[in-house]
Amino acid sequence: MVSIKIQQSKKNEHCMQIVGGILKKFYQERPSLLDTEKKNYQEARIEHWDAVARSMDTWRGFGGYYHRRIEEVYRFMVEPGKRVVEIGCAQGDLLAALKPSFGVGVDFSGEMIARARKRYPEFEFIQADAHSMDIDQKFDFIILSDLVNDLLDVQSVFQRIMHLATPRSRIIINTYSQLWELPLSIVKKLNLSKPMLPQNWLTIEDIEGLLNLSDIEVIRHWEEIIWPLPTPLLDKLMNRVIVKMWPFKYLTLTHFFVARPRFNKVYNERKPRVSVIVPARNEAGNITDIFKRVPHMGAGTELVFVEGHSQDDTYLMIEKEMRISPGRQCKLLRQTGVGKGDAVRTGFAHACGEILMILDGDLTVPPEDLPRFYDAILTGKGEFVNGVRLVYPMEQEAMRFLNLVGNKFFSLAFSWLLGQPIKDTLCGTKVFWREDYERIKQNRSYFGDFDPFGDFDLLFGAAKLNLKIIEMPIRYRERTYGSTNISRWKHGWLLLKMVMFAVRRIKFI
Repeated sequence: MVSIKIQQSKKNEHCMQIVGGILKKFYQERPSLLDTEKKNYQEARIEHWDAVARSMDTWRGFGGYYHRRIEEVYRFMVEPGKRVVEIGCAQGDLLAALKPSFGVGVDFSGEMIARARKRYPEFEFIQADAHSMDIDQKFDFIILSDLVNDLLDVQSVFQRIMHLATPRSRIIINTYSQLWELPLSIVKKLNLSKPMLPQNWLTIEDIEGLLNLSDIEVIRHWEEIIWPLPTPLLDKLMNRVIVKMWPFKYLTLTHFFVARPRFNKVYNERKPRVSVIVPARNEAGNITDIFKRVPHMGAGTELVFVEGHSQDDTYLMIEKEMRISPGRQCKLLRQTGVGKGDAVRTGFAHACGEILMILDGDLTVPPEDLPRFYDAILTGKGEFVNGVRLVYPMEQEAMRFLNLVGNKFFSLAFSWLLGQPIKDTLCGTKVFWREDYERIKQNRSYFGDFDPFGDFDLLFGAAKLNLKIIEMPIRYRERTYGSTNISRWKHGWLLLKMVMFAVRRIKFI
C-alpha cells in the first residue's frame, strides 16, 4: 500500500511538472494584458497622428493662433543657442522657433517625423515612443508641449526624461486645462481644430504629484491663453493682460509648468571657491568686523571690497586691514560708477569664486549666516538664495515702519510678477553660482540698466532664467556705525517704477 502511494505521488509530481512547464511557456509567449494595451494605444495614436500629418498642408482652422502664442511663451523662457529636446515634436515648428544650438525632436508618428526632417534638416528628428525612447544625450531644456494629455503612462515618461537631464536642466510642460474639455470637444466636432483621440484631463495637482513621484520639482506654474482666436487687439489684451488677472486666470486653456530634476545629491563633489562682494560706502567703522567675522567657506573665501565715493576713511581702513590680515584673500576696488548696483557688478567682474555672495557693508545681516547660504546652494536646494529680513523679530531700530510697509508691498508685488515666493526684495544678501550670473549678465539687455540697487536686476534675471529661488531667513540687526544710504521716498518711487517695468517685461509678455 505504501509503495502504491509513493508511485502515485511521483506520478502526480511528474504531471504537475509537465503542466507547469506548459503554463510557463504559455505565459512567456503570450503578451501580457498591459503590453497589449500599450501596443493598441500606440498603434491607434500613430495611425491618428499620421493621418493628421498628411492633412496638414490642406487643413484650415483656428489652431494656428494658439500655436503661435505657445511659441511666444516658450521663446521667452528658452534662451537661443541651448541644447533642446522636444518630446512629441510633431513637425518640429516649436523646436525650430527656439533656435537651439543642438536640437532633437522625438515623435512616434513617422509621417510627422518625415515632415520635420524635410522642414528643418539642421536638427535631428527621431521616430520613437516617449514611453520607450532611448537617447544618449543631455539637454539644457526638455520640452513636452501638449503631450501629457495624450500619454498612456505619464509617470513612466516623466521618469524616462530624467535620463536626458542634468542637475541644471529645465523641464517645461504645457497641457490643456481640464476646464476646456467640453469646449474643445465642440470645436473639434465642428472641424475647427485638429482632431484628437480621448485625452487625459489632468488637474494641476495631478501633474505636480506625478512630477514629484518622478523626482522632478516644480519651480513655478502659471496659466496662458484665454482667447484662442486671432482677433486684432482683443487677442493681445486677453492673452497678455487679462489672462494674468484674478479670476480670469482660472478660465484659461493651457497650464505651463517649469520644473527641474531632483537628484538628491551635492552638485559638486569638490568644494567650490567663494567670493564675498562687499559694497562699502561710508562704512569705515564696520571694516574691522567684516575681516573678523566673515567665515571661511569652501576651498577658499575671498573678500572683494568695492568702495563707493565715501566721505569717511572707508578706503584707508580696508587698506589697513588688508595689511594686518595677510592670511585673508582680499581685493580692493574703487567704484567709478554710482549706486550699489554698479558696485556689485564691479565686484563680480573681478571676483574669482565659483559661488558669488553679496554682503552689505553695514553688517545689518550677520556674516556668520553666510555658511547657511553656502550649504543651501551647494546641496542644490536652491540656485538663487535670497536673504529674508521679515521672518524673525527685528531689533528696535533695524527697519523703520515705512520701510517695513514698503518691503511688504513690494514682496507681494514681486511674488506675483516672478511666479515664485519673494518675501523680501531688498535684503542685500544674495548668493548664486557664477555661471548663472554670467547668464543673467548676457540677458541684461532684455531689461536694460535700470536698477540702482542691483537687487532687482538679479531677481528679474534669475526669474527669467527659471532659476530655483529660495529664501533664507536671517536676523536683521541695527546699524552700529553710520546711517542708511536709502532714501525712502526717492528710492520708493524708483521701486514702484521697477514694478511697472517688470509688469511689461516679465508678466504681460
